[in-house]
Amino acid sequence: MNKQQLIDNIRAKHSFLCVGLDTDLKKVPEHLLKEEDPIFAFNKAIIDATAPYCVAYKPNLAFYECFGLKGWTAFEKTVRYIKDNYPDQFIIADAKRGDIGNTSAMYARSFFEEMNIDSLTVAPYMGEDSVTPFLQYEGKWVILLALTSNKGSHDFQLTEDAEGER
Repeated sequence: MNKQQLIDNIRAKHSFLCVGLDTDLKKVPEHLLKEEDPIFAFNKAIIDATAPYCVAYKPNLAFYECFGLKGWTAFEKTVRYIKDNYPDQFIIADAKRGDIGNTSAMYARSFFEEMNIDSLTVAPYMGEDSVTPFLQYEGKWVILLALTSNKGSHDFQLTEDAEGER
């Protein structure tokens, strides 16, 4: 999805709403746990209920990766379902990837080529070479993890030296 398409969707829906798909099986309604793929069944219900109101979906990969192949399959089915049924939706893979250059290149290839995701969250703490491979994909978006709001972020992000310098 390009910038203008996203802007047009925001204007048409009068919304900036992004729905996180952080599907925790411990919180999924019991009747969906009987489904062949309860993660996908839950996601599908959430997507169908929210698509008219949101402009983006952000599946958090940790909630899929923890189930191995079954989780990856649910993630792929979720992405495919959104693309097939709600092509106006922007998809952000919340993966927080970032590693040495050649490893980042493989992450970028996985998400941008194989899965055709619109955007990916990237952790830039290893430096410019850990981000550059993601930026090579025209028409794809990279969201850099910078200053975060969690309490523990102060451990590294807002540290001060003896003189009070950050």
